Amino acid sequence: MRKDTNKYILPPEWAEQSAIQLTWPHAATDWREYLDEICAVYVEMADAITRNERLIVVTPDLDSVRAQLGKRLTECQMANVTLHKCPTNDTWARDHGFISLTDGEHIRLLDFRFNGWGDKFEAALDNAINRSLYINKVVAGEYVDLNDFVLEGGSIESDGQGTVLTTSQCLLAPHRNQPLSRREIEQKLKDYLCADRILWIDYGHLDGDDTDGHIDTLVRTAPGDTLLYVRCTDEQDSHYADLHRMEEQLKAFRTADGRPYRLLPLPMPRPIYDGDDRLPATYANFVIINGAVIYPTYGQPDNDAEAARAISEAFPDRELVGIDSCTVIRQHGSLHCCTMQLFS
Repeated sequence: MRKDTNKYILPPEWAEQSAIQLTWPHAATDWREYLDEICAVYVEMADAITRNERLIVVTPDLDSVRAQLGKRLTECQMANVTLHKCPTNDTWARDHGFISLTDGEHIRLLDFRFNGWGDKFEAALDNAINRSLYINKVVAGEYVDLNDFVLEGGSIESDGQGTVLTTSQCLLAPHRNQPLSRREIEQKLKDYLCADRILWIDYGHLDGDDTDGHIDTLVRTAPGDTLLYVRCTDEQDSHYADLHRMEEQLKAFRTADGRPYRLLPLPMPRPIYDGDDRLPATYANFVIINGAVIYPTYGQPDNDAEAARAISEAFPDRELVGIDSCTVIRQHGSLHCCTMQLFS
């Protein structure tokens, strides 16, 4: 991380965190048909998070969530939980949560507009969560209202050194920030995120993805100028050509001081379907918390183990916690999409 404490930065996810936010599933969300199964996944995430740091849970039903957590968490872990009552449309905290910057002493809370990934889904309640958290003093810092600009947390990755990665297919997608051009959007990203440069990834997609290609499903940053990325080796897979082009683009990227990145491939899970629809399973959607990495598994022991090896190589000083994510992907996201970190 930069030594210059006079300038705000978007920290990398592996920087020291003050809390993780979860927005809890409930019967009025699209999870209702398998609510027990998804809540069990959220309890598993809460267990891993509260062993290491504070957890903020947003929910319209405090009693239900308190009861669910109380069956699994110890009293010490429950002391790390802050419950906040608030109406919600859905559960994807990565995309409606605050994006927080730090100058080493102070926190700046950026509240961008969340519009359901380009007006695909109703999102007015989720877009109001940040304001509610701030007004009720659940989070602290300098509140910055950026609701005139659409930006989802899953669409950006930071190395903490002034470089932010994103994907053109998402940020240039319809109903985000038109009629702004790519150059205009890039300048806004630099200004809002205090970034020196933006690296645009122009390839890569996952079938069944509602986000128009969020980077956290494809490429993730790690210490030591490392990029973990999804690699497809099956030439018959519908993702092969596009992910191969993405890999070649990553090989051509250079760090701010002109060196190639260290590239660590993640396996492509074998296809998982819900009826006729292929689901966007990805090992890139792992969650970095203080002292650990929570990573998705998909009931594929060989691929699950290969993904764990790559993530462990990138984060050798952190515990690995695998959580079965076959239920999560039924709503077209995975573990990282469910979470948003705040920084110390």
